[in-house]
Amino acid sequence: MGRFVFKLPDVGEGTAEAELVGWHVKVGDVVEEDQIVADVMTDKATVEITAPVSGKVTTLHGEPGEMLPVRGPLVEFEVEGAGNASADEPAPAPKVEAAPAPVEAPKTAPSPAQPAAGANHVFKLPDVGEGTAEAELVGWRVKVGDAVEEDQILAEIMTDKATVEITSPVAGTVVALHGEAGQQLPVGGPLVSFQVQGKGNVTAAPAASPTPKVEAPAPAPKAAPASTPKAAAKPQAEAFTTRDPAQRPLASPSVRQRARDLGVELQFVPGSGPAGRIEHGDLDAYVSGGGRGVSTGGSSASTYAKADGTTEVRIIGLRRKIAEKMAESVRRIPHITYVEEIDVTALEELRAHLNATKAKDQPKLNVLPFIARAIVVALRDQPQINATYDDEAGVLTQHAPVHLGIAAQTPNGLMVPVVRHAEARDPYDTALEIARVSGAAKDGSAKREELSGSTITITSLGTLGGITHTPIINHPEVAIIGPNKIQERVVVRDGQMVVRKMMNLSSSFDHRIVDGHDAAVFVQRIKGLLEHPATLWMG
Repeated sequence: MGRFVFKLPDVGEGTAEAELVGWHVKVGDVVEEDQIVADVMTDKATVEITAPVSGKVTTLHGEPGEMLPVRGPLVEFEVEGAGNASADEPAPAPKVEAAPAPVEAPKTAPSPAQPAAGANHVFKLPDVGEGTAEAELVGWRVKVGDAVEEDQILAEIMTDKATVEITSPVAGTVVALHGEAGQQLPVGGPLVSFQVQGKGNVTAAPAASPTPKVEAPAPAPKAAPASTPKAAAKPQAEAFTTRDPAQRPLASPSVRQRARDLGVELQFVPGSGPAGRIEHGDLDAYVSGGGRGVSTGGSSASTYAKADGTTEVRIIGLRRKIAEKMAESVRRIPHITYVEEIDVTALEELRAHLNATKAKDQPKLNVLPFIARAIVVALRDQPQINATYDDEAGVLTQHAPVHLGIAAQTPNGLMVPVVRHAEARDPYDTALEIARVSGAAKDGSAKREELSGSTITITSLGTLGGITHTPIINHPEVAIIGPNKIQERVVVRDGQMVVRKMMNLSSSFDHRIVDGHDAAVFVQRIKGLLEHPATLWMG
């Protein structure tokens, strides 16, 4: 047997770290090559990391929510044949004893195996492509003692706003996990230690370094009870009824996708991971136990029973990044919000006509392509609004192209995919691109360049109702436009009361760059264009 240390790969966003969102494996698991081992997050995308080898997980380096360094150890495996870590490395040896301690029998087996054919492989957190020096560990997919395969997912990490799954570079047994969920891990630092077959990648000198790390994964005893009392997990599932409807279940994108495919409501699935995170095993147990997603039984007494207790949920992963971004925007930008009502009766008539006469290969139009065009035209007279502001350098960068951010709610939280060169698109092309980038953001396939580089943003809550809101600017931009719902209202026209289709437009501006007068002029220009939609594409 050999030890293989799988390092966190560069997922292509230029950062030096990524946040671990969650593990798909645990120490002791036997994984196949290309099996998902973890979810990590980069800028705004969650990425599943797959194992590069087949083997047994011996160490997971990091916990969900922890920032892990790119090219730092992520998962260590015990693999057949030669690994990629030197066999004479004594560092992971203590890890083997510390983590698998609860499992008495296996403890004796690895000891003789290591000197005979095993080797130690330390997988360091790889650079996931965002140029950062650290990443947050969101969650582990393996536990100490697991046998994992090459390319099996070991953990989830998060960089700026994207969750990335880290896969194992080797097959082997996990002997140590370096980090806990929510912890910031350095890129290039140890993530997971493995016992692999053949040659490992560690020398005797660094023994002192990984040894203390064993103390941190002391939760490994948790891993042992998790594997031993699996029978005990069933009574727990029986006692579980449902979560608070306001509480969004914690789960990785792959778990959510599987749940959707199975028709299972995660709200009803008990989670065994950190902070109640739902793992693949929890989903399997729920389905095999006959779970149907919605509770059909239950009496009115249980429906109206009193609720007691509190639940502490760690804000990690994308949710934490969103929180940081919102706090930064409010803290750094003095917002001015301007609300105007717009008569969109003519616009709605035009839209209905275009949808009724469109070609088969053309998309159905909603109101967003028209608002996008109105913004593009209005920006011609006020280029300082299509800009980004570096308040530390005192430099305002005005952009010639209009790269329109579209605030979108996804299963992982708020993201802002970008429609590039909105100024060069007709309504159908704009509609297609909005649908494409929004869909990519929602299913996790969006690339980094599709989630960054916007120059002004639209945030549309109109489909949910609401007559006004105060949108927060997407820093470092200087403006955000927020259409609200369209509704029929009684208004006065030429002294007569008539019913018109009206929409409020809520817009926020950076008051350091945009004066109140200029903000009002900009919105009034948008209003004029939308109330006379024939002028939108005239020049």
